[in-house]
Amino acid sequence: LLDTWEYKPGQVLVRRFAAKDGTEKIQLRLDLGLLQMNAEGRPDGKRPLGHESFFHHLVSQLEKHRAANDGSDEAFVLAGEDCARLQQEAIQFHHRYICRFQLGDYEGVVRDANRNLEVFEFVGNHAETRELAWSIQLFGPQLLMMRTRAEGTRAIKEERHEDALAQIDLGIEALETFYRNNDREDMIEQSGEMNSLRQWRAEVEARRPVSDFEKLRRQLDEAIRVEDYEAAARLRDKMRRLGGSSS
Repeated sequence: LLDTWEYKPGQVLVRRFAAKDGTEKIQLRLDLGLLQMNAEGRPDGKRPLGHESFFHHLVSQLEKHRAANDGSDEAFVLAGEDCARLQQEAIQFHHRYICRFQLGDYEGVVRDANRNLEVFEFVGNHAETRELAWSIQLFGPQLLMMRTRAEGTRAIKEERHEDALAQIDLGIEALETFYRNNDREDMIEQSGEMNSLRQWRAEVEARRPVSDFEKLRRQLDEAIRVEDYEAAARLRDKMRRLGGSSS
């Protein structure tokens, strides 16, 4: 199997297929073999304590706690072992949404990313210590960046460039909020994820199709800059015929 699928350093090699039992699998080629995961549900196919995931088990425990305590979350605490298992599970979903992105399954990327964001919020609210919560939440910036990449790329492929720019702006805003909420305002300018999204936004803006009205607006600005007022007047007339305003 490995001989027929060559590993190529620097490339993310992924494929999706249906197994003999009908379940869909995703495989990631690694230098020492393959990483295989289920395309749906928990990536390793397990159902911890009868639940869809260990996270879902803990959510059910919280609901029972609330039912027994008049709806209060007080005294519901995630211990170190709980956080460690949640982290391990979240990494599985991380591997899968990276693979989904390579496969062009942008909706799946967003779904898996949002799932992990729920886990991060859950841990932040209930972890025994701030350090335990941070051991999982530190993956937040990369997750937010990948979700934004998926949303933006999907919009670009559907030729919705304005929506893509809006998604990137939302992603940048989400990262800023993350750093502020975690007392890391210094990372807003230093973060690799922030810089990556800012650079991508500039690239998308540069490739954005320009409308006829925008082209005339740019020509008008240039005509005014060089004081060619006759050309500026003609351009204003064209803009008015297109139904725009030259003010």
